[in-house]
Amino acid sequence: MRIFAVIAVAVAALSAPPAWAENSVHASDNAYAFEFTAIDGGALSLADYRGRAMLIVNTASLCGFTDQYNGLQTLYEQYADQGFVVIGVPSNDFGGQEPGKASEIKSFCETNFNIRFPLADKTAVSGQDAHPFYVWAASRLGKNAAPKWNFHKYLIDRDGDIAASFPSAVDPLSPKIAAAVQAALVGRESVD
Repeated sequence: MRIFAVIAVAVAALSAPPAWAENSVHASDNAYAFEFTAIDGGALSLADYRGRAMLIVNTASLCGFTDQYNGLQTLYEQYADQGFVVIGVPSNDFGGQEPGKASEIKSFCETNFNIRFPLADKTAVSGQDAHPFYVWAASRLGKNAAPKWNFHKYLIDRDGDIAASFPSAVDPLSPKIAAAVQAALVGRESVD
């Protein structure tokens, strides 16, 4: 009888969703369901960008990839008039490389990289406290597509669907990202 109890417990454990998918938001249809806190304290709702393609990037000021801010700003400027936006999501999750307050992060980005795209306030992107957007993205693409370091990139198409995921080492100005952004922009007409 004990063997059946052990088997039942094992089956139940294997049937449970993985920890990264436990948040109920993973069932959301698209990215428009999610909202961040803006770096200035207001709401940064992805629904406000409905009809646009979005590149959502977890960032950090003290990372070896921090120079990617230059490429992100260039990419934003290159495609903004076609309905594209970059959204930076500062995070201190990896190596403690975003220790500053919101005002310090904003000043750093504007002063050093002339960042003009929207920035969220510092946000958890991994682990138990991950923002619901990141839980949803990992549930859509699998936990192997979850951020493993700073400057992980998620591309959202004009319909709010997740189109691609790019690890930290993929430069924002790479042909791979340019092609993916162009493909995401070819989607339905913008509703601006």
